[in-house]
Amino acid sequence: MRVRAFSTFSRMIWGRYFLTAGLQSCRCRVSCHVKRQYSFLPDDVKSLRAVVNPDISKIRNIGIMAHIDAGKTTTTERMLYYSGYTRALGDVDDGDTVTDFMAQERERGITIQSAAVTFDWKSHRINLIDTPGHVDFTLEVERALRVLDGAVAVFDASAGVEAQTLTVWRQAEKHHIPCVCFLNKMDKPAANLSFSIESIRQKLKANPVLLQIPVGSGRNFTGVVDLLTNQKLIWKLRSMGDDGRMFESKPLDQSDEPELLQEVNEARMALIEQVADLDDEFAELLLTDFGDNFDAVPSVKLQEAVRRVTLARKGVPVLCGSSLRNKGVQPLLDAIIAYLPAPNERHHDLVRWYKDDLCALAFKVLHDKQRGPLVFLRIYSGTLKPQTAVHNINRNSIERMSRLLVPFADQHVEIPSMTAGNIALTVGLKQTVTGDTIVSSKASAAAAGRRAQNESGLGKKGGENATVVLSGVEVPDPVFFCTIEPPTMAKQADLENALNCLQREDPSLKVRVDPDSGQTVLCGMGELHIEIIHDRIRREYGIKTHLGPLQVAYRETILHEASAADTLDRTVGERRHVATVELAVRPVDISTSGSCELAFTDEVGGHIPQEMKDAVENGVHSSYLQGPLLGYPLQSVSTLIQSVAMEPGTSPAMVSACVSRCMLKALRLAGSQILEPVMSLEVTVGEEHLSSVLGDLAQRRGTVRDIQSRHDNKVLLATVPLAEMMGYSTILRTLTSGNATFSLELDNYEAMNPQDQNTLLKRMRGLL
Repeated sequence: MRVRAFSTFSRMIWGRYFLTAGLQSCRCRVSCHVKRQYSFLPDDVKSLRAVVNPDISKIRNIGIMAHIDAGKTTTTERMLYYSGYTRALGDVDDGDTVTDFMAQERERGITIQSAAVTFDWKSHRINLIDTPGHVDFTLEVERALRVLDGAVAVFDASAGVEAQTLTVWRQAEKHHIPCVCFLNKMDKPAANLSFSIESIRQKLKANPVLLQIPVGSGRNFTGVVDLLTNQKLIWKLRSMGDDGRMFESKPLDQSDEPELLQEVNEARMALIEQVADLDDEFAELLLTDFGDNFDAVPSVKLQEAVRRVTLARKGVPVLCGSSLRNKGVQPLLDAIIAYLPAPNERHHDLVRWYKDDLCALAFKVLHDKQRGPLVFLRIYSGTLKPQTAVHNINRNSIERMSRLLVPFADQHVEIPSMTAGNIALTVGLKQTVTGDTIVSSKASAAAAGRRAQNESGLGKKGGENATVVLSGVEVPDPVFFCTIEPPTMAKQADLENALNCLQREDPSLKVRVDPDSGQTVLCGMGELHIEIIHDRIRREYGIKTHLGPLQVAYRETILHEASAADTLDRTVGERRHVATVELAVRPVDISTSGSCELAFTDEVGGHIPQEMKDAVENGVHSSYLQGPLLGYPLQSVSTLIQSVAMEPGTSPAMVSACVSRCMLKALRLAGSQILEPVMSLEVTVGEEHLSSVLGDLAQRRGTVRDIQSRHDNKVLLATVPLAEMMGYSTILRTLTSGNATFSLELDNYEAMNPQDQNTLLKRMRGLL
């Protein structure tokens, strides 16, 4: 058998496999449970060097999104295998998948951070990002969807729309991203096509456009019928190890089961009618050329209409299969090419002002011990080349990019250039963080700003110096925090460096120093989030840190309206500073606004210098960071500045100090209220354990909103304070013998009742 010469990319990808024989690779890609032989490189393993910069219409930037354990990573693994970019089928349970390359991901069998892979399918370049499904890592999904053009939503066909599916779907809607739905796990006994379609319609408020009918159900699921072409696709797997690469495709005929023929005919007629309702062009074609003869409608015309419906986000194509059983993934790849948009079909208004100049958005940062920070960029216009200087608009700095890479999980291939529409990985951008806009030069940014002003007025911030900046990534507020300490003071500097690197990688991780105790405090999105961060510090940075007990990130607000006045008279050196401030604070309805507001009376706002106005704002906002009761940030408070007076020579810092002191006085007069984070809880549990779960929830101050039936299980929807959910996963496993699953998501902040608030105050002050 002929052995093909290795390409550079192939050596990078497969080097790990050959090294495992000599135990030289610390990231072993072969599971200890599955022995495979890698004696040669097959002819079908491809290299990304073949087409470095394909035509922009042939590019698809997509994300895989879903609830945890719906099959995102397995689907991605099958895509890479069938497209010829991996040699063997990886498995999440074996810990040998391409995109779950972190040690924590392989041990836990979940995706923790989004991973980018690039591959080709039928002369199209697909840049794919596999995103996490756990709510603690919602930011990973958010920043991936910010730069993608389309998405594949994966569903468990036996569960339909689950809690986190709803969250990621809302994120996709926020960024106006066209989607394709893939009903995975059709081989499960409880898989139900009509139930899944109805849950998409009811819960996601979407318009599902069914393109495939499954052949068989449960363990007898063997393939699908394509409703556009009436082709029957059958995977005849001869053994459990069959890779599903080969499948039989043949047109439906009268020899097939009558029930299947009738179901397909009815489904195709419903599809044509649905598409005609959603697309005027197709409806006109149907009326003028075909009338009631739906069988004569060409599949090409129907496919074009489905594409228009998808791009307009009037409907979502729905396909089905079983990724784990290697069925239905190739048609999903065809659907990605057929229905999801190319980069030039997405309209980015701000980018057009850059014309052919470089404009890119940094959406993710990884730290490599040898190469330093690796920055992922989505290129919207222009061309990116290594060994060139680029301008970071957000940091107002110039950086030199040393190398340019195509991402393939944790393995990359170096390339000479990258054009618009692609996702690139860069080396050498040391100051760039998530959400920064990268352009070729300061002059090109200024030119784009002038074009924006001349055309529509957008981006007008400073006359001739106006710039057009891409919108960044919204970072959610953390809900958990705990202290972290190094083993010795000698390791304090190493810990600070590790935390700085991790914060650049993960903007949802916040680190602050407690002003009273001097301790370092970690703030994260959940128990798992902080646990993973702690584990990474120990493994990747070799620091055996100690975590304090997890605490809840409460908020404070006020109960009444109050006014206060204060005068600061202080002499520093030979200079006397005198400032007088009068202001009023009042509560804002929590349900309508969670943020804090600041306003000036007309007399004040129009008469004080801008420098002093900034000082007043600084004093108010610093007071919002620390409430008078327990020092938690304030929420739903409005401040009105009624009077500001100062003597000549008074510094802005003294004005800020006076405002802060006056704010504290007013907040104390207004009365304080603790707000606690309340979570939306969804528990899927068998009916025999439902009463135990409900009894436990009642002890946790939970409120049941609904109990739904889902096949043989019950789905419990409730709201419960986050403070009561510590260690809930262990308790739930104990109550249900491990047969229940749950998901948590921040719902809102609610006022604590007086009894619970007094208990919290006593505990925080050490009286309990």
